[in-house]
Amino acid sequence: MLRTALIGFPSTGKTALFQLMTSAHGAPRAAHGRTDVTLGVARVPDPRLDVLTAMYRPRKRVPAMVEFADIPGRPSGSGAGSLLDVAAYRNADALVHVVRAFEDPAVPHAAGSIDPLRDARAMEDELILADLAVAEKRLDRLAKDLKKARTAELEGEQAVLAACRARLERGTALRDLELPDDDRRRLRGFQFLSAKPLLLVLNADERDLAQGLDRLPERYGLAGPGTGPRTRAVAVCAKIELEVAQLDEADAAAFLADLGLKASGLDRVIRASYDLLGYVSFFTVGEDECRAWSVPRGTPAQAAAGEIHTDLSRGFIRAEVVAFDRLAGRGSMAACRDHGEVRLEGKDYPVADGDVITVRFAT
Repeated sequence: MLRTALIGFPSTGKTALFQLMTSAHGAPRAAHGRTDVTLGVARVPDPRLDVLTAMYRPRKRVPAMVEFADIPGRPSGSGAGSLLDVAAYRNADALVHVVRAFEDPAVPHAAGSIDPLRDARAMEDELILADLAVAEKRLDRLAKDLKKARTAELEGEQAVLAACRARLERGTALRDLELPDDDRRRLRGFQFLSAKPLLLVLNADERDLAQGLDRLPERYGLAGPGTGPRTRAVAVCAKIELEVAQLDEADAAAFLADLGLKASGLDRVIRASYDLLGYVSFFTVGEDECRAWSVPRGTPAQAAAGEIHTDLSRGFIRAEVVAFDRLAGRGSMAACRDHGEVRLEGKDYPVADGDVITVRFAT
């Protein structure tokens, strides 16, 4: 399951966005050991799963899921060191920074004005300072350890951490730092916050709907050239979309169309998250269950089978694969087989978006 952590300063509408993302799937719950961190799960909208469900009429329809962690906002300049104690940050695949772009006299901004670019940079500084504290602490320890015994592994760790510290001291996040595989392995345990992919979600004003939400991030300097390959920006109007979420499906679609929105806020945020992380969806189908699964692009078939069940990975023999478009066009797996469109793939086959997979395995 894709895991994201919502971050943001107070009065940004972050909790409203969390409610928008997770209201469709169960009650939120407190994170283990943290009463101030709330976890919720959102279903990933995917029309392809609807088509497969209509074809197979299974007992269960299970969409892919995204977990959101709502973590209390902190005032700008308060320091982000305490964020390191929150497991939801460290374990997240990506950070979702909710940035205020709406005016509301009843809820004044702590800084006295609305400036999304300023707020985005302020949060980036908080994450960089938190990472710098971690890097400096570990480098101090390494210096002592290397006096006792010098090993290639410790020297390698010291070199890559020193490079990270230099970058952080310049006020630059680690997100786009290119490193060899060995150095990435050395840094993995630190879970640096500024190294995580970042999705900026602008919580827009109602008047921005008329000008188009798609153009809003660029208007504020938060999209386009210079933002980096591991950063994305998307705009939603959480206030309006919370109202839309209370409507039935047909009325909601009509209301969104009237507002000039092609997709809901939930859909736009999740799709932006998938694009940012390079995730794809594959499907398993049958009379018992039709289900969508999410994995990073290029995941080998054997590893994807392990997402379904560890036994499938251990006993993996081969995967029978057909593209969704082929299956939907033919109307049945049997017809796809008759036309030679069901392929047999080995354990190293990179799963593609839209693959419908049947795993053959030995017990």
